[in-house]
Amino acid sequence: MGLLNKLDNIESFETGNFVFSTVESLLNWGRLSSIWQMGFGLACCAIEFMAANASNFDMMRFGVIPRPSPRHSDVIIISGTVTLKMATRVKRLYEQMPDPKYVISMGSCSNCGGPYWEHGYHVLKGVDRVIPVDVYVPGCPPRPEALLEGLIRLRDKVRHQSLSKA
Repeated sequence: MGLLNKLDNIESFETGNFVFSTVESLLNWGRLSSIWQMGFGLACCAIEFMAANASNFDMMRFGVIPRPSPRHSDVIIISGTVTLKMATRVKRLYEQMPDPKYVISMGSCSNCGGPYWEHGYHVLKGVDRVIPVDVYVPGCPPRPEALLEGLIRLRDKVRHQSLSKA
């Protein structure tokens, strides 16, 4: 009875309570549903980052949980002007994160130096010069909705990522 009788009729699988998936897609679903983020606010974009964490925009509804340590984080969100002095700290924090790790660059200053790179010798012309960036969020400063859109883009990237090293 039971399952053996249902194996004869393939249509019963379509109407039954069966879920077919791969282990890789199940693991990716778990990873994208619990992204632990570490914020690294350096300038005015950090205010918009804090607003995205507040109750009006509620970044936690996507499973994004703030963590204080890079050793417990999946994603680091760089928001604001990255100076040459802070670039070494950003790189060190990135290296302390476990694999797989992701980076969101939030705002014009962290994306390309913003309005300060032309007249300031101390401003890095984009955080992607020291660490690889997965998602760029444009704006000066970007609205919290733009950061949420960046998180959705990151979730799509995690969903379709292959876990094999081949």
